[in-house]
Amino acid sequence: MSLNIFWFLPTHGDGRYLGTGKGARAVTHHYLKQIAQAADDLGYYGVLIPTGRSCEDAWVVASSLVPLTERLRFLVAIRPGIVSPTVGARMAGTLDRISNGRALINVVTGGDPEEQAGDGIWLDHDERYEVSDEFLRIWRSVLEGESVDFDGKHLQVKGAKTMFPPVQTPYPPLYFGGSSPRAVDLAAEQVDVYLTWGEPPAAVAEKIAAVRDKAQALGRTVKFGIRLHVIVRETSEAAWAAADELISHVTDDTIAKAQKSLGRYDSVGQQRMAALHGWRRDKLEVSPNLWAGVGLVRGGAGTALVGSPEEVAARIKEYADLGIESFIFSGYPHLEECYRLAELVFPLLPLAPQHSNGPVRVNLSGPFGEMVANDVPPAAVGEKADAPALKIAQG
Repeated sequence: MSLNIFWFLPTHGDGRYLGTGKGARAVTHHYLKQIAQAADDLGYYGVLIPTGRSCEDAWVVASSLVPLTERLRFLVAIRPGIVSPTVGARMAGTLDRISNGRALINVVTGGDPEEQAGDGIWLDHDERYEVSDEFLRIWRSVLEGESVDFDGKHLQVKGAKTMFPPVQTPYPPLYFGGSSPRAVDLAAEQVDVYLTWGEPPAAVAEKIAAVRDKAQALGRTVKFGIRLHVIVRETSEAAWAAADELISHVTDDTIAKAQKSLGRYDSVGQQRMAALHGWRRDKLEVSPNLWAGVGLVRGGAGTALVGSPEEVAARIKEYADLGIESFIFSGYPHLEECYRLAELVFPLLPLAPQHSNGPVRVNLSGPFGEMVANDVPPAAVGEKADAPALKIAQG
C-alpha cells in the first residue's frame, strides 16, 4: 500500500516544550510559510490546518499559503452549523480552483460545548451529528452541480447551487473523524476518509472494522487515516529522552487545569484519549512506541510515535497493515520535526507518488550534504568516504 504522509501547521502555537511559555514560538505568517514550504519541498502529501477558537482561521491561512507552495495539499476544516452548506460548498470550490485541485476538506462537528456556545451553536452531541449529516447531503449535491431543495430537521435550502465547479470531481475529498456510534454512521454514509486519533493498533482495528462493515452494507468504500505526533531520533534512547524533555516543564497544576478544561468535552474521541494516560505520568507508553504524554496538556490528538527511524517506520507499517493509508503527523517544534521525519523515516516507507519526482537537488551526487573541501561530494550511506569527485561539465 502506498502511504500519504501529512504534516501539521501549528496555527494555535508552537515551541520546544509543552505546557509552558519557555521556548515558545509566535504564530506568524512567516513561520507558517516556512513549515508549509518545507513540507512541500520534502514531499509531504499535504498539511492539516486545525480549527477552533484557539487557532488562526484555517481557510484564510490556507488561501495565503496556496500561492507559496507547488504540490502541497491543504486539509481545511469545515464546521457544519457555523457556516451554511451552500456557502461552504462555494468556499471549497474556490479553494480547489485557486490551488489547482489541492483542497481537502476536514469535517469537524466540534466536541467542546463551551466553544460551540461561543459560536452560537446550542446543540447536544447527537444533534450536531444530525446537522453534519444534513449539511453534507446539501454540500455534496451542490458541488456535484445540482440545484438543491432540502427540507431537513435542522437545515432548509431552496435552489441551492454554485456556478463554478471544483477541479476535483465530484468534489474535494471529505475527511472526518469521530469515535461515537453517530460518527461511525456518518463516516460510513458520506465521507471519503475516516480519521482516528492514535490509539493502540487493536483499538484502531476495531474502529476501522466498524466503519468498513457499515460502509460495505451501503455499497460504499471508505479509506482510512490516523492523526499522530512523532518524536524520531537516530536512536531509540535519544527519542525517548526527547519525549521526556518535551514535557519537562509540565507541572501537576498544569495537568489539573488541562483535565478540568478537557473534562467538559462531550467528544467520545477526547474521552478515549484521556483514558489512555488517566492524567498520570508514570504509564505513558500505552503500546510499543506509542506515547500518551502529549495528551497530558493538549486537546485532540494526544499520542506520539517515539523511537528510532526503524521503530517509527515499523509502527507506521503496523497501522498500514490495518488499512490506514493517510498519516497526519506533527511534532515539536514543527519546523525541525518536519525535517526529521522526512529525512529519517521517509526512505523506509512506501510513499505514494507525488505530482513531481520530488524536490530539485542542486548537488547531483545527492541526496543531501555540503561538498567536502569545496571539491568532493559527500559520501552517501554505504559508500566509501574517499569516492572520486563527480565531474560536472560547465557550459
